[in-house]
Order: sequence, then structure tokens, then C-alpha cells
Amino acid sequence: MLSLIRPDLAELSAYKVDGGSEHPSPDKLDANEVSIDLPDWFKAKLGAITQLEIQSNRYPDGEYASLKKLVADYVGFNITPAQISLGNGSDEIIRSLLIVACLNRGSILVAEPTFSMYGILAKTLGIPTVKVPRSNQDFSIDLAAAQQSIDSDRIAAVFLVHPNSPTGNSLTSAEIDWVRSIPENILVVIDEAYFEFSGITLTGELSQHPNWVILRTCSKAFRLAAYRVGYAIGHLDLILALEKVRLPYNLPTVSFVAAELAMSHHAELLANVPEILAERDRLKLEIRNLGISVWDSDANFLYLRSADDSSIANCLKANGTIIRQTGGGLRLTIGTPEQNHRTLSRLKSCL
Repeated sequence: MLSLIRPDLAELSAYKVDGGSEHPSPDKLDANEVSIDLPDWFKAKLGAITQLEIQSNRYPDGEYASLKKLVADYVGFNITPAQISLGNGSDEIIRSLLIVACLNRGSILVAEPTFSMYGILAKTLGIPTVKVPRSNQDFSIDLAAAQQSIDSDRIAAVFLVHPNSPTGNSLTSAEIDWVRSIPENILVVIDEAYFEFSGITLTGELSQHPNWVILRTCSKAFRLAAYRVGYAIGHLDLILALEKVRLPYNLPTVSFVAAELAMSHHAELLANVPEILAERDRLKLEIRNLGISVWDSDANFLYLRSADDSSIANCLKANGTIIRQTGGGLRLTIGTPEQNHRTLSRLKSCL
């Protein structure tokens, strides 16, 4: 490795996405995307705006004021546009939060298994990660271990997904009480990427906790994964700090316009959520009947564990269903009814 490169990066692997399956038309159920593309009417509207209104030779509106207003109205709870920061996906905001609150201040605390990008992004910035375990029965956080870390490990930020990925469980009342007790000099990041599926949010408590920030994304239920739009909701001072480290023009104009259109038509775009939830619950029961351990979920995916997860994942992939092996188990995104039917059929064959 070149001597000019930080030596600790030798231990880090570049983030890679599964290249897919040899199957001619694989069912891609590994990234928690919504399997139904945007409706034609939305694409037509977006296409018209792109062709007629976007000047490709001009930079985006770097303030994104109109989108922030739409996001604030959607979020509710008297949130103002000044409390919103936009990112090129939630990943960019996570990195900005690490820069704002953790560089030269301490470590981050996570409860494993959880979203891997917290630790990956922290490591790229030279920020240590402290990991505490979850219960193998219900994936609740070991709060005694978490509190011990708060007391002794110079924690600068706590990262929590609500509901958690890959396990699908929301924060319990005991966990939320613990989060409320975290000192104000520690940043608390509550990642609500799956809010539209869970319907559960802690946004209403933001005014009481200036050290909290809530993350959301347009990549999941809104079906804008290709456009990479995430947002943070928080205290004015915290959002101002995020704006200071945000890269100029971080959202391409087409992403900005797509997010505006989605927020303006959120009811129509989210109308398929009940079907996804019904399919999730049906799939969970069917998988349990196969003798595989599968947990309740508040998101658009299920978490499974079996005697040989690798064999199941590889067998499904060979037959055209791609799922994610992570966190000591298997994460299966809920697809269309047709995809879910094929997944069950292939899973039976693999067993």
C-alpha cells in the first residue's frame, strides 16, 4: 500500500453489492427496496419536468428550500424547514453527523446486529466503534452493557435503527426510556428508514431532546432508491452544523425534483404499503410452517435463522431469489405477491 495512505484503511474493505444471479430474471430481495417500480404517471410527470424545466448547465438550487418545506409538512409535529437537512442518501448524513459530533470527541455505540454502515463510515474517519449485544430471542438491546459503555467508553454518539435492520424489531419501551436518559453531550441518532412501514416515530419528542436527530429516507417506501435522497430532522443548532459540513449541491437537480414530486404525492405513492405488510405477515407464517426461525417485523423485510444460512442463501440465489446474509442470519425483503410465491416455492426446494 502507498505510504501516503492511512495504514488503518488496509483493514477496511470497499463496500460491494452482490452482482446478482445467473438466473435470467432474478428476484432481487436483498436490499429492502420496494419491488414495484414508480407508477407510469409519476415517471411521466418527472420526465416532463426534467425535459422542460431543468437547465443541465446550471447547478442545483443549493438551499433546497422548497423540498425542505414539503418534508417538514410531511413529517408534522410542528417541524420547520430549518430543522431539516437533506443528504445524498442517509449515508451522507450519517457521515456528516460523525464529522460534526464524533471526530476528536470519542467513539460511537451500536447494538449488533444492526445497519453496517454506521461502523463502516466511522472507521473511514478513524472513529472507534463500541458494540454491545442484543438478545438472541427478541433482539432487544443489552441495556446494562450499553449503559456501562456510556459510563466508561467515552461515547460521542449512539446509533439506533427504529425498527432495526436486519432484525425488524422496533425499540421497546425500556429501550426508549434508556435513550431518554442519555446525557445531552452525546448525540443520539434514531434512524427511522422504515417509518412508513412501522408507523412508529419519536419525532414528537425531538423538542425535549436537543441531542437527538431522526433520519429518514426516500429510498424505501417512496421508491426513490435510484435518486438517493435522505433527510435529517433535529434541533436548529444541530441542523446548522450539518449544513456547515454538507457538500455544496449535494443533491442533483433530478433527485431534488423527484423528491419534491414524491412528497407532493406521498399518499398515492404509499398506497401500496398495506399490501406489503399483509404479504410480510403471510410470508412469515408460511416460513414458520417450514420449520425455519423467523421473527415478527415492523419493516418491509423478515429476519430468518436456520441450521445452515449459507446453504439456503446460495441455493435460493442459484434458483433466482437473492436475499441478504447478514448479522448471523438471513434478511428477506418482501417482494410482490408473485415474487413471494416463488421465494416460498424455492425455499421449500432448498430445504
